[in-house]
Amino acid sequence: MSSRIEQLIDEIEEYIDSCKYQTFSNTKIIVDKEEIDDILKELRQKTPDEIKRYQKIISNKEAILNDAKSKAQALIDDATEKTIELVNEQEIMQQAYAQANEVIKLATNQAQEIVDNATMEANAIRESMMQYADDMMAQLEAMLSHGIEVAKAHYGNLVHDLSSLNDVIASNRAEFHAQNDETEYMQGDYDEDNGN
Repeated sequence: MSSRIEQLIDEIEEYIDSCKYQTFSNTKIIVDKEEIDDILKELRQKTPDEIKRYQKIISNKEAILNDAKSKAQALIDDATEKTIELVNEQEIMQQAYAQANEVIKLATNQAQEIVDNATMEANAIRESMMQYADDMMAQLEAMLSHGIEVAKAHYGNLVHDLSSLNDVIASNRAEFHAQNDETEYMQGDYDEDNGN
């Protein structure tokens, strides 16, 4: 929408275009003084109002620009503050992660140390149990060997005694048979003598 000053300027241009040229001239025109004075007078009157309106618009623009600048600055400040907070939070999280990793590393090392110690103790107990079992079996083996030897000795004596007894019995039988044969022989002689 154009202002009244612009309209008046357009009217002046139209008026000049509608004026007649002076005789024998292509640049000079004949102007109605009253008509042009009226247009110029209105132009002078309107100029301060239009300038005030433009100044108002300009000052409003400046106020709007200043408001926009202050809002933009507030947004920038807020974004900067949030960015700093996020960076601080990220640093805190990184420190927390680092501490958590350190705790995990320490716990893993301690757990490995406990497992290693338990394994060594278990191996020592196992070796000790195996040694104890071997010692017990060695004692049992010695006892059995001694028992076998004692049994062999007693059995040997028993066998010897039984062999001796068998020899005595065999000898006694032999004597018995010899005596029996002799008795029978003598009996036969007796019978012959008696006429049997």
